Amino acid sequence: MGIFRVTRKIWLGLCIGLCLLSIVAGPAAAIALEDFTYADLTNRSFVGLDLTGSSLAAAEARDADFADANLSKTILTKGSFYRAHMPRVNLTQSFADRVTFNGADLTNAIIVDAIMTSTTFVDAIIEGADFSGTILDRYQIAQMCKYADGINPVTGVATRDSLGC
Repeated sequence: MGIFRVTRKIWLGLCIGLCLLSIVAGPAAAIALEDFTYADLTNRSFVGLDLTGSSLAAAEARDADFADANLSKTILTKGSFYRAHMPRVNLTQSFADRVTFNGADLTNAIIVDAIMTSTTFVDAIIEGADFSGTILDRYQIAQMCKYADGINPVTGVATRDSLGC
């Protein structure tokens, strides 16, 4: 009986603490944890949205607009972002295994400390994109180094340097 009361008090304290934090931090701190797993997001707009920690695994995001969106800590595994409009997108610490970014516009994107194995960037625009600390396949790095250019305006890192060209 005593353990139940202690556990209940801890649970109640956590709930009250989280509520107070959300009130003090305000709506700007709210994070939209969305589950877009297997969703058809073709031509949808996510401009400027904070989707931190969301799942877009196996999503079809062909021609979708993610300009200025925060996709940090998201799961994009097996997703298709073919020709997606993603300038200034934040993909920091995202997991993007077997994702297609072919033809995507990743101008000035921040793709730091992400995992992007078996992911393709054929004909992607990567000018000013920062890939610092991101795990990429050697072949993709070699291909992107052929046309990598620019400096990310937020991080100040050159695209070629972030790829290790």
